[in-house]
Amino acid sequence: MHSKRIVVKVGTNVMTNRNNRIVGPILKNLVRQIAYLYERDVITVLVSSGSAIAGKEVLGSCSSDDKSIRRQVYSSVGQPRMMRHYYTMFHDFGMRCGQVLATKRDFAPGKYRENMINCYEGLLKEGIVPIANEDDAVSLSMSMFSDNDELASLVSELVKADMLIMLTDIEGLYTGHPDHEDSKVLRHVRVHDNVEKYVQENEKGEGEGRGGMESKLKIAKMTASKNIPTFIANGKDENIIIDILEGREVGTKFTV
Repeated sequence: MHSKRIVVKVGTNVMTNRNNRIVGPILKNLVRQIAYLYERDVITVLVSSGSAIAGKEVLGSCSSDDKSIRRQVYSSVGQPRMMRHYYTMFHDFGMRCGQVLATKRDFAPGKYRENMINCYEGLLKEGIVPIANEDDAVSLSMSMFSDNDELASLVSELVKADMLIMLTDIEGLYTGHPDHEDSKVLRHVRVHDNVEKYVQENEKGEGEGRGGMESKLKIAKMTASKNIPTFIANGKDENIIIDILEGREVGTKFTV
């Protein structure tokens, strides 16, 4: 068994370009870092978005007028495509991965949760990288996660992770809008620090695809309060996961 476990969540905004196409080299760089850490006794659980975008790449369009059905169709078609990407890339580094799809009910106390624990423990014991995502094809509104940040937090608690890293397309939590010259990245935030005011400034006037920091801040604080150090960092930086594990000053760190 590996001595350290981490959970890495990668969002759609990290893995796609301006045309909403998945960028293979970004995924491969992510896998490279996970493989590097694996050789240094750190095993990763990867929480990955991207199935809906991958489905759109395959289908182009969906004829249904129902938004929920379109999401189900795209995700159902895209999930195998995403896993094919990951399977090939991990194989290139001599590693194995496995898919774990879940709905929110799977984390509720009882047999579903116990089943999830057994699944993750079985994969981790074999040195297999679990790749988690919401089971969008069957999720109902009452059993959906708010987003994959919430899923990553629940997985971190489930596997007793030593760290959660949430990768986005900016450096971390800023003191103002990320594009403003006088804005700075907050390197360390404690769960009781009042930093929510900065999120309002960050997101004011932002368009679609730039939001989400309010959710990330909430999840980061919640996860850190359970003694799981949590980072928000830029997933497009070449060695971001390795830099965090080696203690470099990158991203925003959340602790108790």
